[in-house]
Amino acid sequence: MANLPENATLRRSLALGPAVLIVGAFMLVPVAIMGVYSFLEAKSFGGVTWSFSGDAYVQLFYERLLDDSLRLSSGYLIIIARSFFLALVATVSCLIVGFPVAWFIARRPLGQRNMWILLITIPFWTNQLVRTFAWIIILGRNGVIEAPFRWAGLLGEGETLGLMYSDFAIAVGLTYTFIPLMVLPIYASLEKLDFSLVEAGADLYSSRWETFSRIVIPLSKPGIVAGCLLVFIPSLGAFIQPDLLGGGKKLMLGTLVQFQFSTARNWPFGSAIAMILLAFVIAFLMLYARAARGAKAMEMRR
Repeated sequence: MANLPENATLRRSLALGPAVLIVGAFMLVPVAIMGVYSFLEAKSFGGVTWSFSGDAYVQLFYERLLDDSLRLSSGYLIIIARSFFLALVATVSCLIVGFPVAWFIARRPLGQRNMWILLITIPFWTNQLVRTFAWIIILGRNGVIEAPFRWAGLLGEGETLGLMYSDFAIAVGLTYTFIPLMVLPIYASLEKLDFSLVEAGADLYSSRWETFSRIVIPLSKPGIVAGCLLVFIPSLGAFIQPDLLGGGKKLMLGTLVQFQFSTARNWPFGSAIAMILLAFVIAFLMLYARAARGAKAMEMRR
């Protein structure tokens, strides 16, 4: 009988073994290889030289002059700042649009909710590249948005609204692509919400804003935070939207990594950028986990 806990632990470890093996083989090993490459020297036409060097990380902040001295460079820092800004804009936009959609679905009769969830997930059935190309038709010259202005004479020959190949186009593409990742977690939280609490707030003469801010938001906070993470993290490393909608002129971290591996053939620098991006993601996840543990501890004290 005394061996029962040990046997249960052994069975649990054996059950988790395949999952740990898969994660290690397909996630940890590639990340480790990328981390090693980031500390090597680049060959002229791709690949690496097996000699230790930290030049890839130095290149992010400095440029090397002809006399081999270093000068502070802000080029890559601007790309990092743009990536964070556009990812934040996409996250906020998805939250503003996604919360009312999730609220609407959660308030539908139980038999209709699956249909609305199906409509939300349908875009995932189409290739992301095709959906991004559709926005080129909408935002581009003589596209769906510009055509009415041109027909009304508000745009002359050769004039354009300049929607394409801009930060605005990238933000729109990111918002459209990742908005289902915001709607679904918020809906999962709102679905469990006891709406009698909302009615009780109204009965106690609370305004709609007070009911929303003091009842709905706190109870749906787990879904909001999860949705923000699910949108912000992939937006930070997005590649297709900046490349197509930004026209390659508005680089983000994802496009910069792709450029280093395909065109510049600087594998160590591309690996260094990817490792820094991974470090940002891990930092956000750790902050979220710490905040969640703190909130849970406060609830237990109450």
